[in-house]
Amino acid sequence: MLREVRAVRYVTPLREGGSLPGLVGGDDGGLYVAKFTGAAQGRKALVAEVVAGELARRLGLPVPELLRVRVDPVIALGEPDQQVQELVKASGGTNLGMGFLSRALGFDPLAFPVDPKLAGRVVWFDALIGNVDRSWRNPNLLVRSGELWLIDHGASLIFHHNWPRAAASARRPYDASDHALLRFSPDLAAADAELGERVTTGLLWEVLGLVPDEWLLDEAGFATADSVREAYLAQLAGRAAGPRDWLPEVAA
Repeated sequence: MLREVRAVRYVTPLREGGSLPGLVGGDDGGLYVAKFTGAAQGRKALVAEVVAGELARRLGLPVPELLRVRVDPVIALGEPDQQVQELVKASGGTNLGMGFLSRALGFDPLAFPVDPKLAGRVVWFDALIGNVDRSWRNPNLLVRSGELWLIDHGASLIFHHNWPRAAASARRPYDASDHALLRFSPDLAAADAELGERVTTGLLWEVLGLVPDEWLLDEAGFATADSVREAYLAQLAGRAAGPRDWLPEVAA
């Protein structure tokens, strides 16, 4: 289970994200970027964050800590923005938190070169989860102390927005033409050799077990939270199985 903290104060909205995440203080003294269940993207964006983020971590890619944040809507009563107040009011209960990386900078490909092996691992991972939000326009990458960090995976796993047609997309090729790391000649062959066999059903089930039940309940067509997890498992395991012909072709 993900670690849980209780949000004791709402610090400030982070308007760079379309879902209007906010910086909150936890009862453990830490600062966290909170993403709310009441946002327009809904609970599925938070499910994608957990599944993709925790899978990335187990594949050795750097992702800030993900955790459960218990939110009492009263923490935003002092926030002057009515939109923020309404969002937090609609998000009582369990929300998603991400460890705040202080002094981190947004990724600039002109200022921060990326090794082809690391670039290949990131592109391979994004191809696996169908991440459409790692473009040069919006890389969703941070740099701190010379280290690259992956953030914001809520736009991945887009198959879960249409379960009846999900299986048809399991082998869909990944379009990397806009990927933020394409310019660094990502070594996808090395990444596939390293990561391909590590995405097992056991690993996927471990990651899916970290998703709070309350984000999976009441999903149309499914009786229980575990039946939803099984659908994610089938989709991701099917995609990970070879041949991985969904991998993009990139110039060496």
